[in-house]
Amino acid sequence: MPDALQPDLVQALLRDCRTIAVVGLSSNPTRPSYRVAAYMQQQGKVIIPVNPHETSVLGEAAYPSLSAVPGRIDLVNIFRRSEEAGAVVDDAIRIKAPAVWLQEGVIDEAAAARARQAGLQVVMDRCWLKEHVRALW
Repeated sequence: MPDALQPDLVQALLRDCRTIAVVGLSSNPTRPSYRVAAYMQQQGKVIIPVNPHETSVLGEAAYPSLSAVPGRIDLVNIFRRSEEAGAVVDDAIRIKAPAVWLQEGVIDEAAAARARQAGLQVVMDRCWLKEHVRALW
């Protein structure tokens, strides 16, 4: 089922996911990943930056990979090119994350299918910030 036809899933993830690993989060405030993650923080979410090129983003310690993140992750939000998303999804499966969210423009049908097969909830090609703002209306 295409993600566009799963509004209940999108709403549940927006509402229920408190700890969000943002893969590809940049410390550059002009990057979409920074703006979206800053908005997530403003909404009370705990952001975990995952980027091997960063040490800290938005006041949070950055980790080089999902497997290096201590503790539970409710959602893996992916800001990587489509051709790199599959490896991140596979990492999310390995750490037993309950859900992955591939940001707007990030599309990998095979990775999404693997995630669903492994029992993860999947949203693909949707912007977390836009969906959250839409939910407020």
